[in-house]
Amino acid sequence: MGPVSQQSTEPSAEPSTSASPTLLPSPPPAKRRISALPLWRLPTPGQARAAVPGLLLTALGVGVALLVNRMVPGVSALIVALVLGAVLTNVGLVPESLRPGLRAAVKTPMRAGIVLLGLSLALPDVLALGAPVLLVVLGGVAVTFLGTLLLGRLLGIARERRLLIATGVSICGASAVAAMNDSAEGDEDDVMTAVAIVTLFGTLAVLALPTLRTTLGLDSATFGIWTGASVHEVGQVVATAGAVGAAALAPAVIVKLTRVVLLAPLIVAVNLWQRRDRPIPAPREGHPPTPERARPPIVPLFVIGFLIAVGVGSAGVLPESVLGPVSVLQTVLLSAGLFAMGTGVRLGALATSSARSIALGALASLLILLVTYTGLMLAT
Repeated sequence: MGPVSQQSTEPSAEPSTSASPTLLPSPPPAKRRISALPLWRLPTPGQARAAVPGLLLTALGVGVALLVNRMVPGVSALIVALVLGAVLTNVGLVPESLRPGLRAAVKTPMRAGIVLLGLSLALPDVLALGAPVLLVVLGGVAVTFLGTLLLGRLLGIARERRLLIATGVSICGASAVAAMNDSAEGDEDDVMTAVAIVTLFGTLAVLALPTLRTTLGLDSATFGIWTGASVHEVGQVVATAGAVGAAALAPAVIVKLTRVVLLAPLIVAVNLWQRRDRPIPAPREGHPPTPERARPPIVPLFVIGFLIAVGVGSAGVLPESVLGPVSVLQTVLLSAGLFAMGTGVRLGALATSSARSIALGALASLLILLVTYTGLMLAT
């Protein structure tokens, strides 16, 4: 891919050589990066004490999200957590004293939740779909991801944001957006926008697709495959296919989880692209490269953990008595990360900058529906 879009707000690292600095315009503000301590660096006692209030708020936010999900099962706890975090910070209920704990709650719980997601995947079920269906799923993900990046560039959307939107639409919604954010280096507004888009258009799919089934002449099984190959969130897939019946629901879930498997190679591919596009700069004497300019690892540790979890889940060695609590823990961890992300969002800036992003989300959602439908018609 080409260089970062001119829309990027990254401040230049080059010092000014102008003799009249007072005549220069003020530099744009730096993006609010989502950051946390590396997993291998233990906090000091002072850092641990400072993090406690923010972690307690995160736990409270997750509890509220789970309660809402229990009362209204069709509403994802992940989305509730993200929105709740954004609302609290924008009404002034998140003081700076809570920020250390919120920063600590962002990456580690999210990565752990994504690793646990792998336990729900069974490769034998995926392979049982057959080569034609697998090609439709793979083609839908590839065409949607690359097509969304291209459309976003034509619309003038910064690379970080269009990468998150492309991942959320082509793979698995909010979880994929959060997982890709390490490579995309998006800020909180980018994450919030991408999650809002997959929520909006995934919800529209829940309402629209069942009414189109008869018009398009799809039997229940084919409709389920189409739903799993095109709808964004796992919960949205269940709601859409469940409206038709069990004959649609079973293949829909298997196909959707097949798309989730593709998250790992997609992140590896993006990291390879980022390493090529962002060479390590020569550090000044005694000063290593900053994290923002260092190249990302080819395979992040949490991706390796995800693949190991897929292997364990495929082996079928874990009983349902274990998988049930693990599923709940996965939801808790992902909700914690998304709640903390939400507290960094400024809705005023988001509302004024998202019109083109919404247009991109609409085009990307339409693209994956058309590509997968066409593929299924050719394959059957």
